[in-house]
Amino acid sequence: MKLSIKVSQPEKQQKTCLIIGIYENGILTPSAKEVDKMTHGFIKKLIDRGAFLGKIGQTLPLYSVADSEFEQLLLVGCGKTTPMSPSYFRKIITSAIKALNTSLTKEATCYLTELEVHDQTLSWKIKQIAEGAAEGLYRFDLFKSEKEPTTRLNEFIIHLPDTTLMTACHQALEQGQAIAAGVTLTKNLANLPSNVCTPTFIAEQAKELGKAYSSLSVKILEEKDMQKLGMGALLAVSQGSAEEAKLICLEYKGTVKKQAPIALIGKGITFDTGGNSLKTPDNMVGMKYDMCGAATVLGAIKVAAELKLPINIVGIIAAVENMPGGTAYKPEDILTSMSGQTIEVISTDAEGRLVLSDALTYCERYNPEVVIDIATLTGAVVIALGSHATGLLSNHEPLAKALLKAGIDSNDRAWQLPLWDEYQEQINSPFADMANTGGRSAGSITAACFLSRFTKKFHWAHLDVAGTAAIMFGTSERMATGRPVPMLAQYLIDRARENA
Repeated sequence: MKLSIKVSQPEKQQKTCLIIGIYENGILTPSAKEVDKMTHGFIKKLIDRGAFLGKIGQTLPLYSVADSEFEQLLLVGCGKTTPMSPSYFRKIITSAIKALNTSLTKEATCYLTELEVHDQTLSWKIKQIAEGAAEGLYRFDLFKSEKEPTTRLNEFIIHLPDTTLMTACHQALEQGQAIAAGVTLTKNLANLPSNVCTPTFIAEQAKELGKAYSSLSVKILEEKDMQKLGMGALLAVSQGSAEEAKLICLEYKGTVKKQAPIALIGKGITFDTGGNSLKTPDNMVGMKYDMCGAATVLGAIKVAAELKLPINIVGIIAAVENMPGGTAYKPEDILTSMSGQTIEVISTDAEGRLVLSDALTYCERYNPEVVIDIATLTGAVVIALGSHATGLLSNHEPLAKALLKAGIDSNDRAWQLPLWDEYQEQINSPFADMANTGGRSAGSITAACFLSRFTKKFHWAHLDVAGTAAIMFGTSERMATGRPVPMLAQYLIDRARENA
């Protein structure tokens, strides 16, 4: 689908589908007023008869409107007339796109840029529309015998009120489309089943990404390489699986300047049974999504490469499968990590922090400016924050603030949790330098405390995306969201702007 922006008048768009907003209580947006006038009050009559209430996300398609030349209108509910929240604006956009996708519409002009969003600019709305359009059209039916109908929507035009902000809006459109592409890559990888998306498969996808962009190089470390490096924590998780672990290293060089890289580290557990601390059958459904951190790293780097951001990035993915069995690691095993620190295993289902510990230590060789790890790490963060906010913990307040701001700006929000020294006591072990769990209390925080012991040489932030990377309601509704690619992409864009 082609996306474009232009200044347009409703009266000149009668051969396309006009997407116009209607507020609650029958209040019309400027374009809706214009169309209502041209249709002799047709929209007002519908509202007066109770045919359209204007609730957030409600849609009503109209065809061959009487006494006019309009071939198609799509009324979209916008709620109350007060400035709406960014999340409501996004919901309105995706609802409109999904409604178009079920019709035979080939071309549409969107006037939802008229809506007032709290503390947001026109260019922000353009960017969100570009991302929302991709979200509304997203399908994952690769393994279905009967495919869902492909969209007939060939062209989507976003209305601008005037040409004064054309340059900023074009840049916003470009960024929105690049972020949408990164999100789609992340979703596609995450939605694959684990018998397809193995550690080797993720390594192959990283190589394919490297072939697509000259600014990107890829190196894969095999288990024998990790053994030489002393990655005892990562390899312990892998030892129960027939699948070989991979440490995937991507280097994006966006500038010739000597500039320390931003490091992104992704947890890539391609399936998590819990190991010998076996999960219950119900809790095992959805564990293919335990590699969403890895998929996020690839998605975020794709955005940077698409936009040619003038920064340097290192991506490190620890890709492993966690299985039970006679060769699998066990509770009370003591592991020696690459850092030399020893770890007593209390639960083999707390494997993500083990693979990340060695990935974080390996990252030191790149002398990064900052390090951000992304992981579906704890169920505790879902209890604390639900599916709305990513958990954020950091040893560097400026980095935490920059990520929080990027989350707000991208409508992909995070919430900061404390990383106080008092929590460190929960992961003490009588037999090793630390234990790999600290019990149920403050589980997300103590998991980050564990990781913090491997991050003392750099500024670091941890994103726990267990609640945001995928949406799961039972077995019938499961789908990756692509988060937190938008947040990380915005952070990288902000950093590139600072370094320009």
